[in-house]
Amino acid sequence: MAETFEPKNIIVTGGCGFIGSNFVHYVVNKHPGVHVTVLDKLTYAGNEENIAGLPEDRVELVVGDICDAELLDRIVPGHDAIVHYAAESHNDNSIADPEPFLRTNVEGTFRLLEAVRKYGVRYHHVSTDEVYGDLALDDPARFTEETPYRPSSPYSSTKAASDMLVRAWTRTYGLRTTISNCSNNYGPYQHVEKFIPRQITNIIDGVRPKLYGTGENVRDWIHTEDHSSAVWTILTKGRMGETYLIGADGERNNITVLRMILEMMGKSPDDFDWVKDRPGHDRRYAIDSTKLQTELGWRPAHNDFAEGLRKTIEWYKANESWWRPAKAATEARYKAQGQ
Repeated sequence: MAETFEPKNIIVTGGCGFIGSNFVHYVVNKHPGVHVTVLDKLTYAGNEENIAGLPEDRVELVVGDICDAELLDRIVPGHDAIVHYAAESHNDNSIADPEPFLRTNVEGTFRLLEAVRKYGVRYHHVSTDEVYGDLALDDPARFTEETPYRPSSPYSSTKAASDMLVRAWTRTYGLRTTISNCSNNYGPYQHVEKFIPRQITNIIDGVRPKLYGTGENVRDWIHTEDHSSAVWTILTKGRMGETYLIGADGERNNITVLRMILEMMGKSPDDFDWVKDRPGHDRRYAIDSTKLQTELGWRPAHNDFAEGLRKTIEWYKANESWWRPAKAATEARYKAQGQ
């Protein structure tokens, strides 16, 4: 195994978003010698509150756009690594309007790679298992690093494109990069447009949750803290130019997850409404993280999905002031999309 890389001064793009902010918390809590510069555009999905209370001498927020080359020229020098979380990431939004996804996910990645090339900075690219398309519900196979790309939504196609840019820039220009493709995250600070927080907050509001199609679509759930620990492991121990899949063997179909939430919140497991399926809705995602576990020694810590889900429900109950401002606009957007 290559010697461990020990970054001292990192940029986290999208560090006010759900997964990015959890990574910032993880680094601050677990690695006291590291300073974090958060670069975030503070779109609807980025919330300054997500990193509130962290020590100001260790976390600096720069509000700006990853597509802004001049801004990158100002802030990248002096840092030894960039961890790139910033992305437009919600499938329903990508179907309604793909353009922001092209700009942020493709052009934004290009701008970062050019900055990395210019200043010789280590770069880790956070991606999704959705680049691989989907698997049949009755297929025992899982995604591996060798699975061909078959993205099926505007969102996943832009993430696939950004992964390809990273590989091309690495091969052509010799950049020090790694890529991770992760399954569905859950946990605190997740925007209420996403599946688990939307169901929880609807139940809190006395609104019957909605479920796409037959509810048989399978997602491979991982607690966001496990994602953070995996990304840190790859950043510090990963082999340059390599891709690692991050998963925690958390396959559940959507109807099972929804019924678990309903029962944990004191409702009947059938207390929801069916809605028309999403166009091109992927059937099943499943991650094989053998390479990450065997090569780099990573293991997930949150192996009990029910316990993690229960704690997530408690977090949303206790933090209504955090999610309430976004709830009405989110539901209005869903209603406009017929969902």
